[in-house]
Amino acid sequence: MPIPNDYLERVYAGVLGKIIGVYVGKPFEGWTHERIMEELGPIRYYVHEQLGQPLINVDDDISGTFTFLRAMSDYGPRTDISSAQIGQTWLNYLIEPKTVLWWGGMGQSTEHTAYLRLKAGVPAPQSGSMALNGQVVAEQIGAQIFIDGWGMIAPGQPQLAADLAKRAARVSHDGEAVYAAQVIAAMEAQAFVESDINALLDVGLSVIPEDCLIARLVADVRTWHAKHSDWHETFARIQLRYGYDRYGGGCHVIPNHAVIIMALLYCDGDFARGMNIVNTAGWDTDCNSGNLGCLLGIRAGLPGLETGPDWRGPVADRLYLPTADGGHAVTDALTEALAVARIGMALAGKTLATPKAGARYHFEAPGALQGWLVDKAPDSLASCDLVNTPGHSADGERTLAIRFRALTEALPARLLRETFPALWPSRGYGMTASPGLYPGQTLSARITADATNPHPITARLMVVTAGPDDAPRRVPGPVHPLPPGADATLQWRVEVPKGEPITWVGMELTADRRCDGSAYLDWLTWSGAPNVAMAPPAHNGGLWRHAWVQACDEVNAGAGSHLRLIQNHGMGMLIQGTRQWDDLTVEATIVPHLAESFGLAARVQGLERYYALVLSRDGRLAIVRRLDGTQVLAARPLPWELYQSHHLSLTVSGERIAGKVNGVELINATDGALRSGAVALLCNEGRIDVNDVRVFGA
Repeated sequence: MPIPNDYLERVYAGVLGKIIGVYVGKPFEGWTHERIMEELGPIRYYVHEQLGQPLINVDDDISGTFTFLRAMSDYGPRTDISSAQIGQTWLNYLIEPKTVLWWGGMGQSTEHTAYLRLKAGVPAPQSGSMALNGQVVAEQIGAQIFIDGWGMIAPGQPQLAADLAKRAARVSHDGEAVYAAQVIAAMEAQAFVESDINALLDVGLSVIPEDCLIARLVADVRTWHAKHSDWHETFARIQLRYGYDRYGGGCHVIPNHAVIIMALLYCDGDFARGMNIVNTAGWDTDCNSGNLGCLLGIRAGLPGLETGPDWRGPVADRLYLPTADGGHAVTDALTEALAVARIGMALAGKTLATPKAGARYHFEAPGALQGWLVDKAPDSLASCDLVNTPGHSADGERTLAIRFRALTEALPARLLRETFPALWPSRGYGMTASPGLYPGQTLSARITADATNPHPITARLMVVTAGPDDAPRRVPGPVHPLPPGADATLQWRVEVPKGEPITWVGMELTADRRCDGSAYLDWLTWSGAPNVAMAPPAHNGGLWRHAWVQACDEVNAGAGSHLRLIQNHGMGMLIQGTRQWDDLTVEATIVPHLAESFGLAARVQGLERYYALVLSRDGRLAIVRRLDGTQVLAARPLPWELYQSHHLSLTVSGERIAGKVNGVELINATDGALRSGAVALLCNEGRIDVNDVRVFGA
């Protein structure tokens, strides 16, 4: 099957439809239709403000969808990927009880149950089987809500999408839950080449047994739709025949699948109408709305999202993926769409072109803002709007237009993009993240001043850090003049006060006299190794400690130490950095108080993928590779003592891995399996106190 010419744009529309649907439905997740009508009325737009909630939030629907698909990157895009490999992806990226899933416990949360099976050594698909977990647990909604990515990587190939969906779904689910996931994935795959709703439903039914409950449910909803022009009539029949009261557990797939099918039929492909029906019906609103939104987005593309109210503007492409890969927690819809589309292209034997030499923010899709916002601080008073627009690019098709009015030195315009989030409670889904940008890295951007601007302007790169008491502190780069029609490539090696995580990256525009006009941000990116001391700031502030992804039982500050890591069972990790770091040195001074082993790790790509320099209780120093199992690459005897200070240093450069203890290189190895990743502190069953953590270029 050839890849559609507009494949990337349709994937982007699917990703947008997914996150918009989740954001619409999340504030009243779990409400009945009756309660929704009584307290909110028909849902026609976002209602988060009415309920005192943030619009952009952490949610398992989004996190699971794009995290579990990373199995295709970690194991190579392949049509024969196994449930066991996808299950291993769960173990690599999930941190119990902190990331992605509802950690409701064994026998209550289907996903937590499956995770505990995996952790205990039960491989997928047995981990999600009805034989182990029982029918009620196995047939909850989770497989369906995580499945959209598997449909999007198989455009026009519904059987392939269904096969991949089955393998992914069976990590945690079984029975009718798997069939429901297969139907959604198959319809999404077919939606790239087919717009007729009933034809899509026929394709979805073709990949599951004719006599299964999901197939009978779809047939019933189609029959009721043919008889009743008002969706409320059909929903009443769904409540009677397929309601929650007929199935066990907290959130069974059957009632919610019925709502998706109903909304799909009655909306006739209209996105706004679909959001209205699927959310007003109630039940698991964020899940149902997210699945439907993705399908409708794929089917109609970006224009289909523009037929009703402005769904995209408030979202600005923003989403969070909190996992053990903390540097990727703050992301955006276009970035994730590119990742999905690369997999789909690779499965088809093709390569997706990298926009603007791999720049992080390139705006190469209609309407894409990639999370960029206008700074609303009181001293950023110039009127300013951000609009994705064609033209003004050196090697692309689109740019981010910055349209300003009354721009002066006293009233600058600032635009910002989050790189490290503020932390907040999120109805069971917490935030775990590391900064995306670090001191020592070089920030670059290309910007053009509109030729019709009446006066010159200036542009400067900037970052925002967590300053005293974690309040925002702006750190500006050098000023660049921009006469009308001129363009400039800005570069700045970022330096910030020690211990202050970078929370935003941005740009500031000013003018020496009032200027009404425009500038165009072509791209912005950063590169290079960090040069950072991961230590407390010189003032009060605690956000620096949250920059560590905490895959351990407890982290605090001890007397005389910056960090105290405590792990009760197995390996505990504190991870910081990004997947893009390659050649570097990480060093720290560590005092073990009790530990089976302890050390440092580099090129960390999750909990199950890294290189480590480790001192073990049997008096051995080793370089190990953790990659779906542990392999010792080099080892030697080295006695050590509890309560004594040990300065460890681990360097990765190309395929060379070298370890120092107290300033002396004692061990090295060669391996090329892992090429990039974050850094980590390690403690296996015990406690370590840590000071002087530094990361710098090798």
